[in-house]
Amino acid sequence: MAKPLVSDELWEAIEPFLPPLVVSPKGGRPPVGNRAALTGILFVLKTGIPWELLPQEMGCGCGMTCWRRLRDWQDAGVWDELHQVLLNRLQAADQIDWSRAVVDSASVRAVLGGQKPAPTLPIAAKRAASITSSRMRRAFRSLPR
Repeated sequence: MAKPLVSDELWEAIEPFLPPLVVSPKGGRPPVGNRAALTGILFVLKTGIPWELLPQEMGCGCGMTCWRRLRDWQDAGVWDELHQVLLNRLQAADQIDWSRAVVDSASVRAVLGGQKPAPTLPIAAKRAASITSSRMRRAFRSLPR
């Protein structure tokens, strides 16, 4: 049997941050469980396969279900909270190698900033001639009689 993508220990850390499932009052198909949806999300992100090719044998529902759950959790701020909690756990267990960390302006705002870049100078003196309109007189297929 394959190793599960979401271990019991990891699931216990993640589950409190996920919003509860809402069952539609109109009925219909019961929603896919959060753990199954998370497994599907992690599988797609890990393998890089398209969402619509998520194997049904995994029991994660269809790829669209997992994609919607990913979107909803992002909108609810689940990933930011979870990221911080997992970083704190790794830090407490001394499992983060800070010698390999990189910080740049994409992740941390540069308050004072750098030097202002020089203005970009134009590279052309004038516009190029149009090839769709011409000042020349149009040619005729045959001479007028």
